[in-house]
This record gives sequence, structure tokens and C-alpha cells, in this order.
Amino acid sequence: MAKRDGRLLRWDIYETHLDEAAFRWSQWEQSLDAPDFTLTDVAELEEQLTAHLDGLVLGGAPVAQRLLEPALTSEDPERIVAAALALLGSAGPAGPSALLASLPEAEEAVLTSLQRAFELHCPPDLGAGLSSLLKQGDTRPELQALALDTLGAHRLADAPLCQPFVAHPNPAVAAAALRAASHSGVPIEPTAIQRALESSAPRLRDAAIVAGLRAGHRSAWAACQAAAEPQGRGGRLPLLALALNGDERDMKVLLGLLSVEPRRPDVLWALGFSGRLAAAEACLEWMRDTSTAPLAGEAFSAITGLRLEGPFVRPPEEAEAEEPAPMEDEDLDADLKPKPEDALPIPDAAQVAAWWKENRPRFDAKQRYLAGQPLTPQTLLEALTVAPMRRRHALALELAFRSRGAIHVPTRRWVSTQLQAWTEARSAPASSYSRPFAEGLRG
Repeated sequence: MAKRDGRLLRWDIYETHLDEAAFRWSQWEQSLDAPDFTLTDVAELEEQLTAHLDGLVLGGAPVAQRLLEPALTSEDPERIVAAALALLGSAGPAGPSALLASLPEAEEAVLTSLQRAFELHCPPDLGAGLSSLLKQGDTRPELQALALDTLGAHRLADAPLCQPFVAHPNPAVAAAALRAASHSGVPIEPTAIQRALESSAPRLRDAAIVAGLRAGHRSAWAACQAAAEPQGRGGRLPLLALALNGDERDMKVLLGLLSVEPRRPDVLWALGFSGRLAAAEACLEWMRDTSTAPLAGEAFSAITGLRLEGPFVRPPEEAEAEEPAPMEDEDLDADLKPKPEDALPIPDAAQVAAWWKENRPRFDAKQRYLAGQPLTPQTLLEALTVAPMRRRHALALELAFRSRGAIHVPTRRWVSTQLQAWTEARSAPASSYSRPFAEGLRG
């Protein structure tokens, strides 16, 4: 039986730590997109997760070899992430070395889990190993994308690493290179942005939009406007960008798209970030439709500050049950996993309308609002500490766009990392992110 410091190891305890760490990881990861969690709630979950990870780290090399390294080939994604995080938290190069050694033969699903762990913690030995992978000519595209995204997440990418990959024929690799360059402040040629914007791969186009707007490229903004045409290529990100810019002309475009049924959910999501009263009133109307009521209510609340609780929501037992689809019409390939939207309350449209009638006079149609307060650089930044988790990603994106990438709060990292970035952002002058980001674009 293995010993550590002269004591016999209790394998049942370490196995429990691994099981619990996997479970707590699943909770923590889901909480990042939860509509009913705030950063404080996530911090509590994170404390429980890290306690079990610390327990695994204390087991040292015997636990790493017997439990953690074998778990890297598990069919359970949560278990893979938990094991990888524990290995990354161990002292010395052994943990990163074991992880790097597992990469060449790892299946794509395993790589996805490992990448998520690497995004949270990338010690120097891991960063150096991933950089070396990018310099090898026979590295699999999946590994190249993993390495680029990891180094970019930690702002460790430089021009020699990124630039050879921005025109890679594999869209996933090219998208990862754009993200890495953008996060690390590496200049990207306008021609590379334009080429990616024209791609038929949605993830590559979206990566180009984000990288382009962070860098102030006009072509990225033009792509968002084109995607918002009724017959445009669609996607949630371009619509969200139009809303975040906050221009009244963009508002009219978004409101017009509400008549296009397939795009309506994405439009309602975007409208909640516009801060405009016209958007709130449009959402009020769509609260009367049971299929769109939760999203419309969320957007209305985000603009006006009305908390959808108590008399403003319909009790579950009163919510209208949807008629089950005939068996022959069922989509057997549909994704049945719970979505963040499933936790949204169903608003009572009549009660919300009555509240709006009473409170509408205190709002100015020329002003943008965030949770009922005039949207200013300060309120935008402060919202990152109190807004529902699933809305924080878009708020952080607006700050990144407005500051041309100077302000970056990584909303999918450890809470401590997020708060450090947020504290640094508070020291930046408000003038650096106070104007609509579509102003002053070049190219």
C-alpha cells in the first residue's frame, strides 16, 4: 500500500475527493451561465470545488499516478477536468508533464475537457510545452487550436506563434489564432480579418468579429450589419454587437427582426443589452407569447431593473403546459440537456404592463439603461459584480469593444482572476470606454 510521509494513504478518501471535485466542477461550470446566480454565489461553489482539488494535490505523486493520470482517459468530462486541475495544482513539473504526454493520443472530446482546465490554470511548464507543440509541423489541428486558445487565454501568445495560423485551412485553428492574437494584443492584418469574416464557418466568422471590433476594424462592424439583414447569415453575436453599440438606428434594425420567427430568440437576447426603452416596450409585447415570454421578461428586467419575482411572475402551477408534439413530429436528435433559459421565470405580462405604465414616466427615451439605472461607464463596470452570471459575458464584451481590447474581464475564469481583472479595469479612465464602439473605426 502506498505511503506518503510515512503514513498509509486512505484511497477511499482520495477517491471521494475526485468524485466530489468532478461533481463540484459540474456545478461551478454550469453556474457561469446561470440566470439566477451572481458572482458571490459562484465564489461559494468555487470554494467547495477547490477544497476537494486541494485534497487531491496533498496526496502527492502516489495519488497523481494511481487516480489522476488514469482519470485523464475517462469518459466523464467532469472527471477529466477535475483530474487535470489537480495535476496542474501540484508542485513541480510532474503534473504538466503528465498532461502534455496525454495530448498526442487524446480524443477530441478529451481535449475539450483538458483545454477547459488549461484555460483556468497554465503553469510555466505547460505554457512552454504548448508553445513547442505549435512549432512542430506534424501537430494535429485539434492540438494546435487547444494550444493557441490556452496561450491566448493567459495572454502568452506572441506574433510569431499566432500569425502563421490566422490563415490556417482548418477553421477551428484559424479561429483559435484570432482569439489568441486578440487576447494577447498581437496586431492582426485587416486582410486576415476580412478573410475570416467571409468564412462559411460560423465560429471563425464570430472570432473575426470579436477580434476585429476589439481592434477597431470597420470590416467587422460591416459584417455585423450585414448579418442583421432579414436574409443575412444570422447568428447571435452580430445582433448582440448591434445592441451593445446602443445606436438608435441599430435598434430599429433589431426591432424589425422580431418579425422573423427563427431569429426572434436571438433578437430578444440582444435587445436586453441595448438599454433602450423601445426595446423594453417590444419585450413587453412578446411576454404575452408563451414561447418567448421568459426571454422577453429577462430582457425587460435587464433594461428597467424590475425584478421578476412575486406578483410579476406566474406560479409554475399556473403556467400553461405546452401540448406534447405528436410522436411522428418529435425531433429524435434534439438536445435534451437543460439550457440556462430553462431557469428563467415566466413573467405575468399583465402585472408587468401595469408596473410599466406607472414607472415609464421616470425613464428617458434618449438614454440607455442598465438594470433601471442610466448606463454610464461606471454602471457598466459595476454591473460585472452584481449582474446575473449569464449576462456578464456580454457586458464584459461591451467593455472590451469600447476600450479597443484594453479592458478584458475573463468571465469564465476563477472568481479571483475575474476580480483582479475587474480591479485593474476600475483604475482605467472612464473616457477609454465611454463612447459607442462603432465610432472611430478604421479600415
